[in-house]
Amino acid sequence: MQLSVWGKMEQSDAGAERRRPVDVVLVDDHPLFSRGLALLLPGVSEGQVRVVATTDDASAAAAMVRRHHADVAVVDLHMPPPGGTRAIAAIRRADPTVRVVALSGQAEEDAVLEALRAGAAAYLPKTADPELLVRPLLAVLDGWSVIPEDLLRRLLEDSAPSGEQGLADRLTADERRLWRLVADGTSTVEIATTLHVSERTAKRLVAALLRTLGVATRVEAAALAGRVHLGGNGRQG
Repeated sequence: MQLSVWGKMEQSDAGAERRRPVDVVLVDDHPLFSRGLALLLPGVSEGQVRVVATTDDASAAAAMVRRHHADVAVVDLHMPPPGGTRAIAAIRRADPTVRVVALSGQAEEDAVLEALRAGAAAYLPKTADPELLVRPLLAVLDGWSVIPEDLLRRLLEDSAPSGEQGLADRLTADERRLWRLVADGTSTVEIATTLHVSERTAKRLVAALLRTLGVATRVEAAALAGRVHLGGNGRQG
């Protein structure tokens, strides 16, 4: 499985080995899957990932994440009501610093897009080997967004809905430049350096751009840039 990523790994692999273990909460209504993953992840990650709690109740996910001070929540999209997407949104509202990885047994584009809009930083199929979950779990903490390449290409190839094509024309030159940087996968640190602003200001500018574009995540902003053929390179001019 090929993964597409946006962002910049702020730590080298060696640095990742020295970090404290990543605390993960699993939200899945299949006990065999969640318990199996809870047993496997610490081993395949060589102790870098530990599962601190599991729940099969989507409505309890946000409270559990806060209670255990989790770094990452892994959420199955196809759960009984209120469902995985609402669980993702609730988790992000409860603690915006928590990164969410959405899982699904079915690569349904609409469901994936809803998860990304709700605040998920990554999407992976449940058919992935446990070993393949480790790097995305670590990567999302370093500012990456992760999505399977074949699904990304399908999303990018979708025709732009009415009104999207003229969106770039309604932005200022600075906003279009920032959008290109985001679409190119530029990290917050690199954006700050390129625009000659502080990292805090860069975060504020990116957040404002996402609101202007009507999207929730950098992944969705990059997909939108592809649909409207934004083109160019944000690092130039």
